[in-house]
Order: sequence, then C-alpha cells, then structure tokens
Amino acid sequence: MAEVIVYTTDPCPYCSRVKALLSKRGVEYSEINLARDADGRNELAERTGMLSFPQVIIDGTLVGGFDQTLAADKSGKLAELLAA
Repeated sequence: MAEVIVYTTDPCPYCSRVKALLSKRGVEYSEINLARDADGRNELAERTGMLSFPQVIIDGTLVGGFDQTLAADKSGKLAELLAA
C-alpha cells in the first residue's frame, strides 16, 4: 500500500476537504500539521516549491493541494499513484 502524507495547517478548509476526499476513497494517510512549526513549513516549501496547504504526497510524489488531488481523483491518476 502506498504511503500517503497530508501536510496541513490550522485553520484550513481545503485541508479538511482533502482529508474528507481521501477518507471517502478509503485511503489511509498520515497527517502532519505544521501550524506551529515554522521550520517544518520552510523545509516543506523548499522540498516541494509550494507555500500553500494542504500538500498531499504519495510515495514521495507531490500530488499537490486540494484542487490537484481532486483533479487526480477525477482523472484516475490518484488511483494509479495509490496502486503503484
């Protein structure tokens, strides 16, 4: 099974939406909340090039935020990444 990590912050309606989408699809994920971790936010931004939240990473591959994860779900790419 693929390792899914969701980086979040507070408050974040898109974080809630992406977690709901993954849960609806039966995807188990680890959540890392960086609301009070400035160093963690900076490290994540350097690694992914994204400053926004959420950020979904599947087996080391950046899927993106909620919009990108939703698009990947609709196109079938999310299922492909999870099956790999």
